[in-house]
Amino acid sequence: MEELLLLRELIEKQEYDQALEIVSQLEEMSREDKLAKIYSYAVILLIHLIKQEAEKRSTRSWEFSIYNSSKEIKKVNKRKKSGGSYANEEELKEILTDAFDTAIKKAALEAFEGIYTDNELKQKIDEEEIKVKAMSLIYSN
Repeated sequence: MEELLLLRELIEKQEYDQALEIVSQLEEMSREDKLAKIYSYAVILLIHLIKQEAEKRSTRSWEFSIYNSSKEIKKVNKRKKSGGSYANEEELKEILTDAFDTAIKKAALEAFEGIYTDNELKQKIDEEEIKVKAMSLIYSN
């Protein structure tokens, strides 16, 4: 809110260079917020994909969570007015890679009733295959 008040003040004073600097900062803050939301949904998506692959089974709850997470990533990533997206394909891959460590730790607590550590669970899955599946879900209609 402070930034908006400062922006108004700068525009009223016709200090447009400084006002544009504030606009750039606001845009960056908005983008960072979108990327943080995408990361959070990516963790949830990966947790359930990891559990599916590790346990060689699925539940309706996991399938809904996968559906919902991929849908929310698509929604958050879409720029509504200007079109395009906040994160391109490479950035999404980076987010999935970053999110994977958190997801495997959480999945280890849930899969097989928590009997495996995250490192042991990681041995039971193909990390790259899971990330590829996550990307395909994010880019599917």
